[in-house]
Amino acid sequence: MKTLIICFSYHHKNTEKIASAIAKTLGSEVKSPSETDPNAPSDYDLVGFGSGISFGSHYKVLLDFADKLPAVTNKKAFIFSTSGQTGKTTNFHKKLREILQSKGFTVAGEFNCGGFDTYGFLKVLGGIQKGHPDEEDLKQAEAFAKSLIQPAKA
Repeated sequence: MKTLIICFSYHHKNTEKIASAIAKTLGSEVKSPSETDPNAPSDYDLVGFGSGISFGSHYKVLLDFADKLPAVTNKKAFIFSTSGQTGKTTNFHKKLREILQSKGFTVAGEFNCGGFDTYGFLKVLGGIQKGHPDEEDLKQAEAFAKSLIQPAKA
């Protein structure tokens, strides 16, 4: 299966670490939105989209890239993120999921884990989610990636 991961990782490279773990498992390449032609996903069987979470949603850079994608058919995507807050990823991923589905992608799965966050006032406090993503988070990302390529059990 030919896969591509489009990832924007900013402050502490938290999401880049997750993207690398997923890419290792899937045998895929990782590119930033600025390195990727919006038409490129049509050449792949599975495309991952990920970034950190800012104010409850993926970074604008990734959302803007997704907006530029042409319509596709029979293409699978997955969504991933890291964030200072963890929990209801469906809320964090809502905007990106809606954009991808509007372009014709089937979202095959979603993954979120903690990421060290020192944005704004959190810097004064020393940050939150220190040490994340950690080894357990990376193992969970690898397991998530395997679930994307293993056939569902009946």
